Amino acid sequence: MGSKPAAERSSSATSPVAPAQTLARDADWSPGSWRSYPALHQPEWPDPKDADAARARLAALPPLLFAGEARRLLDALARVSAGRGFLLQAGDCAESFHEFSAPLIRDKLKILLQMAAVLTYGATLPVVKVGRIAGQLAKARTSSTERVGDVELPTFRGHMIHSDEPTLEARIQDPDRMLQAYYQSAATLNLVRAFTKGGFADLAQVHTWNQEFVANAPEGKRYEVLAAEIERALRFMEACGIDLSSEPQLHQVDLWTSHEGLVLDYEEALTRRDSLTGEWYDCSAHMLWIGERTRQSEGAHVEFFSGVHNPIGCMIGPGATPEEVVRLCEQLDPERIPGRLTLIIRMGADRVEELLPPLLNAVRNAGHPVVWVCDPMHANVFVTASGRKTRHVDAIMREIEGFFAAHQRERTWPGGVHLEFTGEHVTECLGGSEEVLEEQLDLRYMTLCDPRLNARQSLDLAFQVAELMRRYPKRG
Repeated sequence: MGSKPAAERSSSATSPVAPAQTLARDADWSPGSWRSYPALHQPEWPDPKDADAARARLAALPPLLFAGEARRLLDALARVSAGRGFLLQAGDCAESFHEFSAPLIRDKLKILLQMAAVLTYGATLPVVKVGRIAGQLAKARTSSTERVGDVELPTFRGHMIHSDEPTLEARIQDPDRMLQAYYQSAATLNLVRAFTKGGFADLAQVHTWNQEFVANAPEGKRYEVLAAEIERALRFMEACGIDLSSEPQLHQVDLWTSHEGLVLDYEEALTRRDSLTGEWYDCSAHMLWIGERTRQSEGAHVEFFSGVHNPIGCMIGPGATPEEVVRLCEQLDPERIPGRLTLIIRMGADRVEELLPPLLNAVRNAGHPVVWVCDPMHANVFVTASGRKTRHVDAIMREIEGFFAAHQRERTWPGGVHLEFTGEHVTECLGGSEEVLEEQLDLRYMTLCDPRLNARQSLDLAFQVAELMRRYPKRG
């Protein structure tokens, strides 16, 4: 990110040139070809004319990012797929139109930077940092209705679609919200770029990333020790005559954006042909993923994302068979491009060691260079006696440990973790070194959808994952 040469700044314009590299689908694919396929979990806009007008306005707006940025992420993920890096993908379960401010974005970034510093220093591997940010505004839901008090309402599906307020009027789906999602994502991207390129992410500032409530906790004190070690290493390099001021990787970071590409009206409208290569890119995020509920091989989401050249993720749950996963790899990455496809595994703490090895073996034998990532959040949800949806940190960590164990058994690379967290001191997940108890859940239960790790739990988890990475055999 940051300033770019003129040629790169013009990337993603609409005038095509001869493509340098193409996916197999380029010849028969267009951004609207998904409309001929079954499309699950899509909004049902009340007025088709209003929806057409909103899509047209969205399609006329500038792209949120450039194709060249997505290609740089592809290169970084290619190194992860080869075992020479680790992916940290984390952020809100669902972003909010209501809670949108510079301090909230800064605090999420602080935690992400802290976690990345712990993982990088503890495991001596580069960490690719991808946020669930600047577009994570729609959610697929299992049930079409939910009960709020005594009222049965349409289930909340994210602020891109309608309001979370518990009234029938508020739950009416509104296509103009796609435009509000675009403008909020643009503002978020601008602020993230300012923070990550303007000095906030400077490694010399590792102590300042520690929020007060984290610094006073046990894992915060442990982080302070690590920060002191990093600063000592920087002073050592300076003493050896290395000009640290000329090393940009010490003073700024690349933070890539991602979200579930659920609302295909939105994704289609922001898909543009790159002027440098002639390839199609979804310019709503650097990386998009397909959810567990929409990964059908004959479905609209797989059709759409088979044609864009961004790095693509796909959620894989416990019901997936080796044959299904290999078929998805063939559809989404037929050219076997390293870094193109990330498989995000969500099996559950009790089943991951049993269910993951057959998938690892099948994909490896088919020759697909995927990035394997553990999502230890979604398959470990349960509901308390009081009706609160929650997760326990111990179960989250057990799934990560099982993920690493399965890879060690198959001699494949555990490429990363995918987490839902917030920079706020919420009480949504149970456990942690400063334990959240069940009776404390109502103190600060603030999520719009699923329970998130708080800042202290996230940092505690990062130290435990770093220890797993440290023990795992490195690749050359």
